[in-house]
Amino acid sequence: MKAFFRSLQFRISWIYMMISFVTIGIIGSVLYVGISQVVLDDSIQSSKMAITKSGTYVEMYVDRLKVLSTMLAHNPQTIRTLASEDKAGEEDVLQFINTVLMSDSYIQSVVVIGKDGYVLSNEKKLNMMRSSDMMKEPWYVAAINSSNPVLTSTRMQRFSMDKNNWVISMSQEVKDENNQNIGVVLLDIQYKGLEDYLNEVELGSKGFSYIVNNQDEIVYHKDPSYFMNAAKKDELRQVSQEEEGYDKKQNLLVYHTKLRNSDWTLVGVSSLDGLAQIRNQLLRSFAIVALGLLALIVIVSPLLAKSITRPIHRLEQAMQKVKKGRLEVSVSETGVTEVQGLAQHFNTMVMEMQRLMQDIEKKEKNLRSYELSVLHSQINPHFLYNTLDTIVWMAEFNDSERVISTTKALAKFFQLSLSGGSEFTSIQNEMNHVSQYLFIQKERYGERLHYDIQFDPDLSDKVIPKIILQPLVENAIYHGVREKDGPGLLEITCKRTEDGNILFVVKDDGVGFEPSREEDILGNKSETQSKLGGVGINNVDERLKLYYGEEYGITIESRIGEGTTVRIVIP
Repeated sequence: MKAFFRSLQFRISWIYMMISFVTIGIIGSVLYVGISQVVLDDSIQSSKMAITKSGTYVEMYVDRLKVLSTMLAHNPQTIRTLASEDKAGEEDVLQFINTVLMSDSYIQSVVVIGKDGYVLSNEKKLNMMRSSDMMKEPWYVAAINSSNPVLTSTRMQRFSMDKNNWVISMSQEVKDENNQNIGVVLLDIQYKGLEDYLNEVELGSKGFSYIVNNQDEIVYHKDPSYFMNAAKKDELRQVSQEEEGYDKKQNLLVYHTKLRNSDWTLVGVSSLDGLAQIRNQLLRSFAIVALGLLALIVIVSPLLAKSITRPIHRLEQAMQKVKKGRLEVSVSETGVTEVQGLAQHFNTMVMEMQRLMQDIEKKEKNLRSYELSVLHSQINPHFLYNTLDTIVWMAEFNDSERVISTTKALAKFFQLSLSGGSEFTSIQNEMNHVSQYLFIQKERYGERLHYDIQFDPDLSDKVIPKIILQPLVENAIYHGVREKDGPGLLEITCKRTEDGNILFVVKDDGVGFEPSREEDILGNKSETQSKLGGVGINNVDERLKLYYGEEYGITIESRIGEGTTVRIVIP
């Protein structure tokens, strides 16, 4: 694990991920701040437009009411009725009042009051302070001097918290031909009429709108408690006196719009809930996208790092193969320029090593041929002398059949030994070679030597180095069976192992030897070799290791008095 954290691939992946994380964080922050500012500006502009639009609706409605009150105040029938002593024309004025009422469902009542206290109205029971000289009544004088609509309780005994009883009064002075005051026209509009216009303004969950006049009196607010609670009134007055703009801490927008043709100011306070929602949505979107990108980066960065380090890993693996002695390797010259250069130099080095190894192999082949010739020279004279001596002995006893069979076996033995000058032979020929050798030895030792040869016919054509069994069989006879009192058994088998290798076993029930002498046999110690035939066995073991590798060759197991088992494993 520690090696992995120190690997080039991990460091490239780590650096790439860190750079990507920082980049995503910076880009996400810049985008979030930029988009939030755009959304904030848009939200502020939208809120201002909504407040301004509502103010425009209220202005248009007030203008309409002024037109109606002006029409009634300038109506000749209204002037004539209030100016005459007999009040002629009442019916016409009442009919006009009904027309005004029908033109707007929010007009609750229309009152025409004469200077002398005379009243014409659609309401039969009026709760209003009046006298024969209305100029002494403060509300009458105020109505003459102001044409602005006001929230009034003039006609109520007390100010009720029930908004259904509230009215907005619009007054218009009535003058005669001499421009003298003769009365006042009052239009009482239901509070709900104004409320319906302003309730449509979307100012957020914490937002609200209200109307104040030039005297900082509250004209409209959807919450009736603001008309009775002095602290709340002061709060609204303070808001109306503050500068317009966006309060970042409270996330509130305050905007004022002066209503034309009145002393009213519409104040809108927007909580910009849409901004908060959009910001939250942006954060969620950025978080999802960022997590997706980070997950992608976590997946891609190792792949990217691997693609960069793959040529280096291939080069490292090729070096490991060369270290193990496998020179049949070549590294593709891909990747970055530096890695390409390394691959080129490595391939050149391997080619040079192959050339050198071929030279060495050629020299070793010549050496093996020489050693094999030496082995033949050691085997042939002694074996040939002993065999010929046996044939002579058979001839002296006139045993011609045995002479012929032994001579044929000897000829076949040498024919298989030569094998056309090749260093290799088939398993069938090798087993036949040993069979001829044992047949001859059986003729020499008679009942003192018995043998059994078994091998898998499926392995007959497999090619192996020649003369690998005869030295082992010779060693088993001369140092095992011959030293034993009584007859001896020699078993030679050849079969395929479970892991696919080929196993040769030469087993005898001779005298055996101490296990420590196994190393002497394979260790090329001259004293032991002379006693156990070590030259032949050691020669076979070295040849097998040279052909197939150090993991293959000869293993020996022996017990004194029980015999010896020699195994050869080749791939």
